[in-house]
Amino acid sequence: MKAVTLIFFILHPSSFILPVVPPLPFRHIAVEGPIGVGKTSLVNLLAKRFRGTKILEDVDNPFLADFYKDKRGAAFRCQLFFLLSRYDQQRSISQRDLFTELILADYSFPKDKIFAYMTLEDSELMIYNRMYELLYDSVPKPDLVIYLQASLDTLVKRVKKRGRAYEKSISQDYLKELSEAYSHYFYRYDETPLLVVNTNEIDFVNTPEHFDQLIEQIRNAKKGTQYYVPLGS
Repeated sequence: MKAVTLIFFILHPSSFILPVVPPLPFRHIAVEGPIGVGKTSLVNLLAKRFRGTKILEDVDNPFLADFYKDKRGAAFRCQLFFLLSRYDQQRSISQRDLFTELILADYSFPKDKIFAYMTLEDSELMIYNRMYELLYDSVPKPDLVIYLQASLDTLVKRVKKRGRAYEKSISQDYLKELSEAYSHYFYRYDETPLLVVNTNEIDFVNTPEHFDQLIEQIRNAKKGTQYYVPLGS
């Protein structure tokens, strides 16, 4: 009978240890920008890389479809629903341990006001603003806001690509107005450090190199407003 030789390989325990990713210098980051710009995609990637907790906007609004169809009164109902939903989510952040936990949100609370001023009539805004002011002071501010920008053509392509049923009726005029409203808001923004990112020529979802470069920009973000315009943008 032939002898059988068994060879055992002993792996050092360190072989199973994943490389340590240096943490980000922020504990609460909000990603902002118009519809289709890639907010949730960036939050998902950052959460995976840095083991962060995601706070994703609840888009399950029963009045949203009627709003996009321009039904009478739908804008006010839709906006109040979003305001209260966003408030509940943002308040939950204050219950977490921001010393040990990284919070990544795909929106900031003031976003609600951007949409309100676009869609509500003056009489509705009077009621909305009173509610907003009552809620605003108890909402925690992020350590950093990342504002993603894109051209109208890029936004239209991205909205079509993701194919959400309730977004099919969104017009280019609405996207243009929304994009301009965001630009106007963040032009005057000074509440937190702000990183403005032009996303026209980068694909941080499918190109790891682009994502790594964006992470470096986030790491180096400081007080005030900084701009990241990748080559080709």
